[in-house]
Amino acid sequence: MNKLTTRLLHVTILGGALGVPPFAIPFAAQLPDSANAKSDSLQQQIVAAERDGLEALKAGNVDRFADMTAEDAVFVDAAGLANKATVVSNVVGFRLTDFSMEGIRFVQLSPTSGLIAYKITEKGVSHGRDFAAQAYISSIWFRQNGKWVCKFSQETTPRQPKPAQP
Repeated sequence: MNKLTTRLLHVTILGGALGVPPFAIPFAAQLPDSANAKSDSLQQQIVAAERDGLEALKAGNVDRFADMTAEDAVFVDAAGLANKATVVSNVVGFRLTDFSMEGIRFVQLSPTSGLIAYKITEKGVSHGRDFAAQAYISSIWFRQNGKWVCKFSQETTPRQPKPAQP
């Protein structure tokens, strides 16, 4: 399978699971990252929404974070699956002090939705303990009732290199 076929397959499966009209996906998935101003604008809006969510965590604004999360959102991390209520209750004791996003990639799913993936480097306090971490994040955002909401997010911890054998 070539890269485009693989990309179409992944986006079609993901889009179908999220209720994105199948007719919109093949067209959107074939767009180059900067195919037109609308795609670029959509990418900029979704990246800005993701940053806004992270800034809400940095400011300790749990209400803002919750407002940006879809009611039926699904979150995935090493602990498993979580819904909005679980994630919002967990971020009450979580605060970022610094973060950076790098290597941002974007896939348009429909005219009003898209997926971003990136590497985050973050520092903060989680339930009274300082932390520093890196992770790969993928998030799906939808424009809903005039605002951007996150409907899916997955965090993957990078593999640690294996120690050299003597």
